[in-house]
Amino acid sequence: MDVFDDLVAEQDRLEDILTVLRPDAWLSPSAAEGWTVADVVLHLAQTEEAVVATIGAGEVGEEWVAPAETTDAAMERLVRDQRAAPESAFQRWRAARRAAVHALRTVDPQRPLRWIAAPMRSRALATTRIAEHWAHGLDITEPLGIPFPDTDRLRHVAWLGHRTLPYAFELAGGEFHDVRCELTGPDGSTWSYGPEGCGSTITGSGGAFCRVGAHRLRPEDSGLQTRGPYAADALRVLRNYAG
Repeated sequence: MDVFDDLVAEQDRLEDILTVLRPDAWLSPSAAEGWTVADVVLHLAQTEEAVVATIGAGEVGEEWVAPAETTDAAMERLVRDQRAAPESAFQRWRAARRAAVHALRTVDPQRPLRWIAAPMRSRALATTRIAEHWAHGLDITEPLGIPFPDTDRLRHVAWLGHRTLPYAFELAGGEFHDVRCELTGPDGSTWSYGPEGCGSTITGSGGAFCRVGAHRLRPEDSGLQTRGPYAADALRVLRNYAG
């Protein structure tokens, strides 16, 4: 399926869950430390609005990351400053996510779009949006005991984690080396990334790989197998997001 269709499907799944959420659940703690469910949805609205802004004006927004401020600190500040009632956050996200998908579908696919860590084209930016909606979907559903099964859409998230390993190593102050990933999707299919015969491999569940990259699962608890001189380090620094 097309990456934009998969983004819509991931967002549709989350919207279906949020539509029937109990009022008290919106104000309950999410798995994102310090944020309620409503805060998580507000954050998703803010980031979707930033997609529209960067496509429309070529900028993410000066208010996002102030000098000497980390990306995580900026996200905390934006949620704190714009914290809203659950219904307001929900409607803001519903409008923003549709506007963002429309902008991603219609922008020149070869145009570099300014984003947090580095410019990227529309398909890559859509992939990051799948990764973020999926990860925050976990943050919302797991504390509430709501089913949120893995889907084949996670292949985009796994690709993103592998593709950005050089960036992850740079953030960690290490040196990147090629790593091969042979992952199993929820339907039993194999997702392969990286050169064959490079000497370092990560094998196992695609869902576990994505959770490690989202920092929702520790490498040592993932069941993933590493072989070769660089695979364990790659799993340690793996991340599906900027910051």
